[in-house]
Amino acid sequence: MRTYHCLPLFFWTYVFHTVDNTLLQEKAYSHLPSKQIVSLSKGDGKMLHRTKRGWMWNQFFLLEEYTGSDTQYVGKLHTDQDKGDGNLKYILTGDGAGSLFVIDENTGDIHAAKKLDREEKALYILRAKAIDRKTGRQVEPESEFIIKIHDINDNEPKFTKDLYTASVPEMSGVGTSVIQVTATDADDANYGNSAKIVYSILQGQPYFSVDPESGIIKTALPDMSRENREQYQVVIQAKDMGGQMGGLSGTTTVNITLTDVNNNPPRFPQSTYQFNSLESVPLGTHLGRIKANDPDTGENAEMKYSIADGDGADMFDVITDKDTQEGIIIVKQNLDFEKKMLYTLRVDVSNTHPDPRFLHLGPFKDTAVVKVSVEDADEPPVFSKFSYLIEVDEDVKEGSIIGQVTAYDPDAMNNVIKYSVDQHTDLDRTFSIHSENGSIFTLKPLDRESSPWHNITIMATEINNPKQSSHIPVFIRILDINDHAPEFATYYETFVCENAKSGQLIQTVSVTDRDDPPRGHKFFFEPVPDVPLNPNFTIVDNKDNTAGILTRKDGYSRTKMSTYLLPILIFDNDYPIQSSTGTLTIRVCACDKHGNMQSCNAEALVLAAGLSTGAMVAILLCVVILLILVVLFAALKRQRKKEPLILSKDDVRDNIVTYNDEGGGEEDTQAFDIGTLRNPEAREDSKLRRDVLPDTVFQVRRTVPLWDHIDVQDFIHRRLKENDADPSAPPYDSLATYAYEGEASVADSLSSLESLTADGNQDYDYLSDWGPRFKKLADMYGGDDSDRD
Repeated sequence: MRTYHCLPLFFWTYVFHTVDNTLLQEKAYSHLPSKQIVSLSKGDGKMLHRTKRGWMWNQFFLLEEYTGSDTQYVGKLHTDQDKGDGNLKYILTGDGAGSLFVIDENTGDIHAAKKLDREEKALYILRAKAIDRKTGRQVEPESEFIIKIHDINDNEPKFTKDLYTASVPEMSGVGTSVIQVTATDADDANYGNSAKIVYSILQGQPYFSVDPESGIIKTALPDMSRENREQYQVVIQAKDMGGQMGGLSGTTTVNITLTDVNNNPPRFPQSTYQFNSLESVPLGTHLGRIKANDPDTGENAEMKYSIADGDGADMFDVITDKDTQEGIIIVKQNLDFEKKMLYTLRVDVSNTHPDPRFLHLGPFKDTAVVKVSVEDADEPPVFSKFSYLIEVDEDVKEGSIIGQVTAYDPDAMNNVIKYSVDQHTDLDRTFSIHSENGSIFTLKPLDRESSPWHNITIMATEINNPKQSSHIPVFIRILDINDHAPEFATYYETFVCENAKSGQLIQTVSVTDRDDPPRGHKFFFEPVPDVPLNPNFTIVDNKDNTAGILTRKDGYSRTKMSTYLLPILIFDNDYPIQSSTGTLTIRVCACDKHGNMQSCNAEALVLAAGLSTGAMVAILLCVVILLILVVLFAALKRQRKKEPLILSKDDVRDNIVTYNDEGGGEEDTQAFDIGTLRNPEAREDSKLRRDVLPDTVFQVRRTVPLWDHIDVQDFIHRRLKENDADPSAPPYDSLATYAYEGEASVADSLSSLESLTADGNQDYDYLSDWGPRFKKLADMYGGDDSDRD
């Protein structure tokens, strides 16, 4: 036993003495903590070097999964300081020391206490030291060594998945890659063949194969059809030890699906289809469905239907239902049993996504014949048009025929039709229709300005079957005639400045007309024909449907004339010509130097003028004149009894002066006109009668007297001259300028003012000769008895 322990020491002592200071020795023992170098002198003067070995150690190897009955011996630690007398003690520390690895502290022998697994830990690093038992001193520095676990084939290959799913297009060529499977082995790949895996196929032949090294699964048969078989289950085995006997193995399952390609054309299950349809069906009606079969799936089975030819290609159409891939036959045009009872169609079907790789298999389309039988139906009347437009003048007489509608029965029986107006569309009952011939006529007058359009509905109904009826819209347009006169577009508030100059524009007027002539409106402006030339203003036609009002003199006075009325004749250019007279009211106003209106009231003029010397004199003069007139009036009133013309003390002349409108007797057909109080022309014989329309081209509506433009001062002077020149007029009548009574009556005046005698009795017997109307008056004044009474 002692000899066994000395052999390693002898071996390493020999190595270190024979290989002195070599590079290999330095690398192998460079980590040793202590070395002693001894120098020896020889006679030749050369130095001999010897290295003294301190620790005896090595890299140890241990098999995993040891199944022996005894503990597995690992190795031995020894130092040359150990004399074998038991004074040294060996101590082991590091990975697994004391639990996995135990050391004999006296001999340095190391054993594995448990079974080891390389897959859990393949390398253990430990440290060892030797100490003197007596002193406790380390006789050698601590040294590190390694224990490696040798692998054995104790792990089978395992796939990364228990179940793989893959797909490959149908009709794929041989060798087309499907999927790659991968297995791993926990054994040491660098030690033996324990981890060298080989793949093989256990199930799935002859359709698929697997590469033994890479695990790539490939197709093994050409032109596999999905329509024949779609799902395949392949079992792959992975075996270590290079596939040799005794190796461990693992398996996995791969589910492979063949995906569809468009390798099948659509085919109709039958060559002929038959459908029936009533002739009265509306457009777009579905008559039926046809369907072609295609064993492909998805977009490869999508189809499109179309009509190739046939005598009904224009009457019918076919559309594709994207959800069911069916062809739907629909009505494209109205059917007529009386014209055609049977139609034949050729319908094609084709794939929408053909695969060029399989076009050599044949045309990817099919054709079927579709026959449609038209059945007779009782149809409602049909109008000759979809709508009617009638134009009529607005002055058409009631009962006039303005248009006609026509309808017919499309059936072979040709039933009689009656016409009527839908009263819901003609609430005012303006139109009616002849029930037999469809002539439309008016019931009321038409007015374009109130209703330019009338939209009515005409109904046609079979007399034998009132349920069969149809209706049509009739649009009636009312054409305009020139039946409205133009009028001012708005009310104009016109003014003229007192400091206005001649030829100055003071207003631009425009007009409107409710008529709508086809050539557009054209208006003309002129003065009223029977009014003399206006000395104050001028009317200028601008030739653009407007007119300008210009002044004709310099300066205007509010005190003399505060307002002017200017009549303007307006007429259009349509036939018949319509005209009207518009009166423009022009106020005289005070303006600044820029023409801006400041005031239009005469009172404001007095207040704004200031109290200058001339104004004060004028005001005082007016006051004096008024006082004189009042005094004269009072004096005349007191002296009336002394005047020679007063013949009776019962003078009622004052009342007669106040109520002196006796009229012209029975022949006076003109009412009293208050305008005669101011109008000097009213006394002329040429005055027009107001109860007879004048024979003029344009009916001018005179809204104001013609002499309103004359100043009041001129008017008073003319009246004074008129009375001064009349010797028979009494002085007190000079102010009664309003005493015009009209034309004289054939009967003499009954007034006692004209009696030549003052107190004599009058003879009223002549009243009896005037007729029965004056009988009562004759009885009152006809006899002396009555006078005395």
